[in-house]
Amino acid sequence: QVQLVESGGGLVQAGGSLRLSCAASGRTFSNYAGGWFRQAPGKERDFVAAITWNGRYTYYADSVKGRFTISRDNAKNTVTLQMNSLKPDDTAVYYCAAGGLPARNSNEYDYWGQGTQVTVSS
Repeated sequence: QVQLVESGGGLVQAGGSLRLSCAASGRTFSNYAGGWFRQAPGKERDFVAAITWNGRYTYYADSVKGRFTISRDNAKNTVTLQMNSLKPDDTAVYYCAAGGLPARNSNEYDYWGQGTQVTVSS
């Protein structure tokens, strides 16, 4: 089992930045790819970004490419999502996930955090 806990969410004005962190415990986190997803009210959970187990490759949704950066520190068992130039459309609950591959499909992930709210005001 891998336990994931997100932090860093909050309220920010459009154009601002937030940094989300995902702390992992339990089984060796470095064995897993990491992902971030988000879910706005009344909408499905959408892919945001993913990273391979070693941090060598990263993947992004088109809507966040160039604004968000995913990274990881396996020594600290953390995955981070740096979010810049935030827009009101980025408002959602953000979830951290761990799985075998850095997939865009949420079904490919085995472990999930509880989520952290990000609200971007216009």
